[in-house]
Amino acid sequence: MENTELYEAGYYGKEDAPVAVITAKCHPWLIDKLAGHFRVAYMPTIPYDGLLQMAPQISGLIVTTRLRIDAALLDQANQLKWIGRLGSGLELIDLAYAEKRGIKVVSSPEGNCNAVGEHALGMLLAVLNRIAWSYTQVRNHQWMRDENRGTELYGKTVGIIGFGHTGSAFARYLEPFGVTVLAYDKFKSGFANHFVREASLEQVQRYANVISFHVPLTEETRYMANDAFFSDCRQKPVILNTSRGKVIDLTALKNAYEEGLIAGAGLDVLENEKPETFTNGEKQMLDWLTHQPNIIVTPHIAGYSHEAFLKMAQVTYQKLFA
Repeated sequence: MENTELYEAGYYGKEDAPVAVITAKCHPWLIDKLAGHFRVAYMPTIPYDGLLQMAPQISGLIVTTRLRIDAALLDQANQLKWIGRLGSGLELIDLAYAEKRGIKVVSSPEGNCNAVGEHALGMLLAVLNRIAWSYTQVRNHQWMRDENRGTELYGKTVGIIGFGHTGSAFARYLEPFGVTVLAYDKFKSGFANHFVREASLEQVQRYANVISFHVPLTEETRYMANDAFFSDCRQKPVILNTSRGKVIDLTALKNAYEEGLIAGAGLDVLENEKPETFTNGEKQMLDWLTHQPNIIVTPHIAGYSHEAFLKMAQVTYQKLFA
């Protein structure tokens, strides 16, 4: 794999040019491109207070989900012209206020949607075939075949909640498996094809053997997978989440698993993804999740492949300056 850690934190580009601040790790390609026009401050660990202090001199921002770009920061950034989001989801940016200020805001879901789709499929196959769990047993010199008999994906019904870039990418990867896809998207229609059917949320809950979340975090989607949601699932589905941790209430998921309402889960995101800040309850929850045979947890890496790392940088730059 190519080396993507070519730059250390610091300043690059023209000293007398407008300042562009990169607030998270990014591919060197983006630093090189921006350095041709800006004084690039590459600060992948800068805290909110540090960014707030720099705000008056900033002309452009590159962000991920690490920092909230709120009205207080935008008020201080009186020279800010653009914000580029690496990846999808703009919930941490005050979009209404940015628009009022005339600040251009772009995201790059096209850059990592394939990576997310592949990861979701990988987690699903791993859960259905108990790959991670049985590997752990083999590593401990246990050879347990009957206990780890898998379930085929072929012929199943997969529900996709949110049919944007990542949801539709996941669907594309599912096509060779001979599944029926039921896709629910509150804001889209007319996307059905020979194996994807548009469906209501209730139809997804009633008929799907797998339910995968691909939605942004909004007030409407926050904890949409709660006790009531799981109680309406009729096929004991496998639950996948590669969107945002707070889309799923983990306590509700735990209850549903223990009550036999769901068959398992593949989670790439959690409500809190900073272990150093975990409460005792959050530590206990993670311990419980990682000790279940049909649950897999990965550290928010679905959209973080080597290829996506570059493509997100390219898409963001092209949208900002094409």
